[in-house]
Amino acid sequence: MKRATPMDKIFTRRAVLLGAGQAALLALLGGRLAWLQVVEGPRYKTLADENRIDLQILPPARGEIVDITGAPLAKGERAFALLATPEEAHDLEGILRRLQRVINLPDEAIETALRRAGRGPGFIPVEVKEHLTWPEVAAVSVRLPDLPGLSVETRHIRRYPLGPAAAHPLGYVGAVSRKDLQAPEARPILSVPGFKIGKAGLERALEDALRGKAGAAEVEINARGRRVRELSRRPPALGATVRLTLHAGLQSAVAGHLARERSASAVVLDIPTGAVRALVSHPAYDPNAFVRGLSAEEWEGLLSDPGLPLTDKAVGGLYPPASTFKMVTALAALEAGTMAAPTQVLCPGHFDYGGHRFHCWNHGGHGSLDVVGALTQSCDTFFYQVGLDTGIDAIAAMARRLGLGASPSLGLPEEKAGLVPDKAWKAARRRDKVWHGGETVIAAIGQGYLQATPLQLAVMTARLASGSRVRPFLVESVGARAAPRSAPEPLGLDAGHLALVKTGMRAVMTGPLGTGRASAAPAGAGWQIAGKTGTAQVRRITQAQRDAGIKNEDLVWARRHHALFVGYAPVAAPRYACCVVVEHGISGGRTAAPLARDILADAMRL
Repeated sequence: MKRATPMDKIFTRRAVLLGAGQAALLALLGGRLAWLQVVEGPRYKTLADENRIDLQILPPARGEIVDITGAPLAKGERAFALLATPEEAHDLEGILRRLQRVINLPDEAIETALRRAGRGPGFIPVEVKEHLTWPEVAAVSVRLPDLPGLSVETRHIRRYPLGPAAAHPLGYVGAVSRKDLQAPEARPILSVPGFKIGKAGLERALEDALRGKAGAAEVEINARGRRVRELSRRPPALGATVRLTLHAGLQSAVAGHLARERSASAVVLDIPTGAVRALVSHPAYDPNAFVRGLSAEEWEGLLSDPGLPLTDKAVGGLYPPASTFKMVTALAALEAGTMAAPTQVLCPGHFDYGGHRFHCWNHGGHGSLDVVGALTQSCDTFFYQVGLDTGIDAIAAMARRLGLGASPSLGLPEEKAGLVPDKAWKAARRRDKVWHGGETVIAAIGQGYLQATPLQLAVMTARLASGSRVRPFLVESVGARAAPRSAPEPLGLDAGHLALVKTGMRAVMTGPLGTGRASAAPAGAGWQIAGKTGTAQVRRITQAQRDAGIKNEDLVWARRHHALFVGYAPVAAPRYACCVVVEHGISGGRTAAPLARDILADAMRL
């Protein structure tokens, strides 16, 4: 017998290892085949049998929007809908007619349900009525044994507890449109019947975060299209909770104050941080009405309302800042050295320049005034002269420094940047490319090409009160992620110049000749308001109208002046800045200032 050599041993070991590997692979393959045939066999048999596996999208619950205290501003609520399965009802019309004697079920709803039932397979439920009241749910539920084919389905719908008071910053959700489906970023979830997405405000701006992530279910469907069983399920992920800087109590209070007027808007900022505490535009719409669906008459009423309830005037309304701009002109002049604290200008009631006469609001004149007196009494003539001496470019630079002419970027779709004109702007955008001195004269008092939103004017006021570059923000956090922000840095304004302007703003409210003195802080409040009134000209009153004694209040509402007020409180340690604009309110001192006083009082209280 041949003796085994070392090479034979090596060959034998390799053969054993190779055989073991092949056996292991065969075992693995056999196990996998057994798994697929025995365990997964029924599933794949169903899948191969006329492709009867349907992948169904499971819509996620929308995330809540809450205020700074955690109070809900937009949330999901249970709602109930009455459904009917035609093939189980047999006599659907007869059953619905019987039900009509129990709950409020209009003939139109019955006819609509019957039409839907006739268009589709009998096993697919059709909606008979949505938004059932709880008494209606109870009345139907106890009678279900005698109402074959009927069922009550629980749904989740969007609810806005503050209603119109917070409509504009929040927006609303609505049905998916064809345009939404055709957008490049469209997702399959949008095709789910009844699915709603953000259509305006933060609901639209934060749609991706609020929507959450869709789930999916594999469902077995038989040859007739009937659902047989669910094979697997991946649950949807809840949308993120969005926390805003708004204070629900203050938001409602501000909306209540503005309801005294036909059309108005207001903004309240927390000066140390820039947080928006209230953002209100009046009139508004009820976002809950958009969830349930507007009638043609309701939609037409919103479109035809001259108060523009669909427009967020707080961030998208553009107005001449009028006399609230005089602090800008004063600071620009002080910084440029064209005016000093003792500088006096004589006001005879008008200012003549370039062959034109520019009137002061006080036609009798104010006499000689310095900058504090001119701010206190809102003398136009003083700022005509000072503005002309300073020049539009210096004034425009100061305006931008204080937050005008650029969008504050709250993330709301309707935000506008306003307009701060200068020589370069006119040369690039107007047919008459030359900037004229008369245009500086009217820009110095906040008229002409100048345009600003109430939010921008509130930012301007916060920067004046603090001397810092206050940046407003509305979103505190999205889910667990806090919104990024940084502490305001100094504006670099001369402290003496700023103190001089703030002295004038205090005198507006507390001085014996101040234009806002009637709206000083409530007696015994322990704090004071500093501010500035403004009256923005909508249409110039002609000399003939002046001679005929026609006043602004004699004009039709749409031609009257806008009323503005900006202010902050308390004077000793500024905490809240506020801007109020009353469209066609005639006088800032008489109309806007009292509203701002009440709003600031609520801010201090809440």
